[in-house]
Amino acid sequence: MDLKNIVSFTDYFIICTGTSDRMLNALADAAVDDISKKHRRKGKKQGLARDGWVVVDFGDIVVHLFSPDQRDFYKLEELWKDGKVLLRLQ
Repeated sequence: MDLKNIVSFTDYFIICTGTSDRMLNALADAAVDDISKKHRRKGKKQGLARDGWVVVDFGDIVVHLFSPDQRDFYKLEELWKDGKVLLRLQ
């Protein structure tokens, strides 16, 4: 989601759903490892998979990893509806 002209703290959100704690942790770890290797950028991981929401902050990109229940509860896509969805995968 492109938020460049909407917020000052980041340019993009990536919003994903993981169906288990293991999946949420694996997605977060893979994002940190892959971006570190390919782009030499460090990400800061926050949150616990058991709580259903893990955030990885790369500065200009923030990755939100949700359990299905937490994604439905927080509805970031609705909260930031002025942002432009660049890609949606199901």
